[in-house]
Amino acid sequence: MVELKHLNKYLLKYKFKIITGIFITIIARIFALVAPNLIGNSITIIENYLFSNLYELEIVKEKLIINILMIIGSAFLAGIFTFIMRQMLINVSRFIEFDLKNEIYNKYQTLSFDFYKNNRTGDLMNRISEDVSKVRMYIGPAIMYTINTIALFTIVITYMINVAPKLTMYTLIPLPVLSYIIYKISIVINFKSKIVQEYLSKLTTYTQESFSGVKIIKTYTIEKNINNGLAELASSSRSKNMSLVKTQAWFFPLMILLIGISNILVVFIGGNQYMNNEIELGVLAEFIIYVNMLTWPVATVGWVTSIVQQAEASQKRINQFLNTKSSIVNKSKIQKSLNGKIKYKKVDFTYPETEINASKNISFCVEKGESLAIMGDIGSGKSTILELLCRIYDPINGEILIDGFNLKEIGFNELRDSIGYVPQSTFLFSETIEKNIKFGKEKATKTDLENAAKNACIFDDIVSFKDGFNTLLGERGVNLSGGQKQRIAIARAIIKKPKILILDDSLSAVDTETEEKILSNISRISKNITLIIATHRISSAKKCDKILVLENGKVIEYGTHNKLVKNKGYYFNTVTKQSK
Repeated sequence: MVELKHLNKYLLKYKFKIITGIFITIIARIFALVAPNLIGNSITIIENYLFSNLYELEIVKEKLIINILMIIGSAFLAGIFTFIMRQMLINVSRFIEFDLKNEIYNKYQTLSFDFYKNNRTGDLMNRISEDVSKVRMYIGPAIMYTINTIALFTIVITYMINVAPKLTMYTLIPLPVLSYIIYKISIVINFKSKIVQEYLSKLTTYTQESFSGVKIIKTYTIEKNINNGLAELASSSRSKNMSLVKTQAWFFPLMILLIGISNILVVFIGGNQYMNNEIELGVLAEFIIYVNMLTWPVATVGWVTSIVQQAEASQKRINQFLNTKSSIVNKSKIQKSLNGKIKYKKVDFTYPETEINASKNISFCVEKGESLAIMGDIGSGKSTILELLCRIYDPINGEILIDGFNLKEIGFNELRDSIGYVPQSTFLFSETIEKNIKFGKEKATKTDLENAAKNACIFDDIVSFKDGFNTLLGERGVNLSGGQKQRIAIARAIIKKPKILILDDSLSAVDTETEEKILSNISRISKNITLIIATHRISSAKKCDKILVLENGKVIEYGTHNKLVKNKGYYFNTVTKQSK
């Protein structure tokens, strides 16, 4: 249970509820044990009446009625306290489930982009849903039944030893055997539970990717292959689950067998003791009831053990992510609003996954309010420069400065609040158009919203929709065209009124005329905004104050439009090609 130590802080947080639950559990068990004692007492009274004539019939009736009423009363009180116990302990498990999910989600928020490149969405979802649910079963039902079982065993066995020590000893003989069997089977369950959860993550990932890529699947008519892949994965998952279930299936029959042996021992040993006048008939009946009362708690030992083993496997998977260190550290030494002067000084960067050197000795400077176009072939390193500026990655060598401060010294919130970023791959949420734009500025007014849409040249498209700004988008904006998605993303960045606006080839899906309108609008509203555009189009680049040309991660040209045209290099050749 090493991995489950992570939950101790939550158990301490709710210690008063748990302690109260334990106390109530003990009270509930005490009331539950009144009935067997009264039943044994009633049998002894009847025995004495029939064979010893110690009581008159009226006295026997009176005593039996009192016992019956006390049995009913104790059962009622035991039921009430059991209900309160469940409310206490099960509620705590829900509170801890809530806290743990928030902890995992908050951890996801702090992890760097490379973490998401190396882990699939389905696996991330499974750990925060299925794995947490397994852990909740340990905190709630497992702990509750464990406390219940310990309380019951402690009270029952203590009483049994006081009444008939020899009979108790024989009755409890099967329990050490049971403990050993549980220990051995639990080891197997722990191993198999981990495999089952891993396969569940694979299934979740596969189905999530299939739904996300349904357009490609249908376009290429590969439904059959996808179905076959899912069937194969589901079959493997079923096989692993069946293997786990078969192991778990040993528990209950073994419990029943061992409890049955205990019953036989009680009847045989207790019967001999009764015939030898060592115990009363009521005590024998009482012991049989106690042994059978222990049947369910003993049976739950196996079930609880199975839950704990599965929770251990799930918590281990959760801890793997919780213990992951982000490659981007938020030092937050400088917490102030930024103005937008950007300087790269001999910046090098290599992608750790592919070992591709995407930036080599990059140096340039953009003053506050200036605009910079970054050009180059695919894979030349344009997006890398922009991702480094947003601190999606950190450079290996060199430094990036904003307003003279090293990027690593600026707090994440201060940095990213100052940047409006429109990436190559536009992402829209399954919300209304209004909410998607307002992700840039949550408290934006209707006027702000409409102006941002107009400046991004998407306003006319939006108002033409039946529900206008309240139009609900499908997953990733599937019911919009590529150009519409890009323009909504641009509106989302504009409404933020950032100090630095970054457009990473985010006008590629719009026509040249619309592109020029958008850039003109941005130029008009962003006189004090530093603008950086990664583009393949000369029409976009020539409007900027400076142009940076990259090739294989290196700067090959840097200057104004007129200067680069005169150089007759890469930029000049691109101008010539696009003007034909």
